[in-house]
Amino acid sequence: MLSKRLQHKNIILASGSPRRQLFFKELGLDFTIQLKSIDEIFPEQYKGADITDYLAQLKAAAFKELQESDVLITSDTIVWFKDKALNKPQDKEEAFEMISSLSGNTHEVITSVCFTTPKKQITIHDTTRVTFKTLTAEEINHYIDNFQPYDKAGGYGIQEWFGYIAVTRLEGSYFNVMGLPTHKVYETLMQLADS
Repeated sequence: MLSKRLQHKNIILASGSPRRQLFFKELGLDFTIQLKSIDEIFPEQYKGADITDYLAQLKAAAFKELQESDVLITSDTIVWFKDKALNKPQDKEEAFEMISSLSGNTHEVITSVCFTTPKKQITIHDTTRVTFKTLTAEEINHYIDNFQPYDKAGGYGIQEWFGYIAVTRLEGSYFNVMGLPTHKVYETLMQLADS
């Protein structure tokens, strides 16, 4: 349905994330993937969704010339815990430290998505609260060793083994934790189809 409404638009997904690419396929969208590398640095005073909004827009700014029918989609996800953004861990030690800090606690997963056309820019975000059980060192090490969570904010993927055993409570969109608030993306693209 959505793809029919967007048949005159050229959807560009600027994300190397296999999960985000799969979501777009599952939504039945025709799209191309274009990647541009940027330094994901944000102002120190920014908190929560201000960070992800800023980074999603920064990724869009790397695309200088859009054609009339183009809809560029950029996004960013962070784990927000104790007034601090947890991004992707650099190594096993950092992944262990991140997951250990989240163990037995509730954190927020925030994803922003920026939609850019030659005429306008719309940025949306969504927040999901996730609670973990108290995890053992053995469980954390098993996950890191077997699932290599280095491309995931906060060092974990909810859709993997870890999500099955660790998550005790979820408030908000499950798909947002995977990296895309699909319900809000759908609504925004429906609006853009009519513009």
